[in-house]
Amino acid sequence: MEEAVSHIPADPAAIRHALLDALSLPEWNEAFLAIDGPADAAVGVRYVLRVRPGLTGHLEYTVIQADRIDFTWQVPGFHETSSWVLGPDGTVTHSFEQSGPLAAVLRPAYRGIAAVRLDRLANRVAQLSRAA
Repeated sequence: MEEAVSHIPADPAAIRHALLDALSLPEWNEAFLAIDGPADAAVGVRYVLRVRPGLTGHLEYTVIQADRIDFTWQVPGFHETSSWVLGPDGTVTHSFEQSGPLAAVLRPAYRGIAAVRLDRLANRVAQLSRAA
């Protein structure tokens, strides 16, 4: 499992909004090319997911709570379980576990990616707040 912690200077509700806007995840997660599904996130709803280099699979939220959002995504040979824990002070802990033969091959490329994802989430939240 990989894990990173960061402080995102934003209201936890804004952070939650960015994480629950599944259709916009490709705008800040470079692995995702496209996501298709309902605009409102709900546990158990499967989104069609296309990832680099063009593999198709699905993404599904498994936990949506005030202080925690988990989802899984998978494509052939690759499965990831992600968790985002939101602290009241803007602290966000992101962890993930990956499995499958493709995950084993890509493991070196994913070292340190939890921190990178937190930076991208912070940038996305800042971008959304400037646009509001």
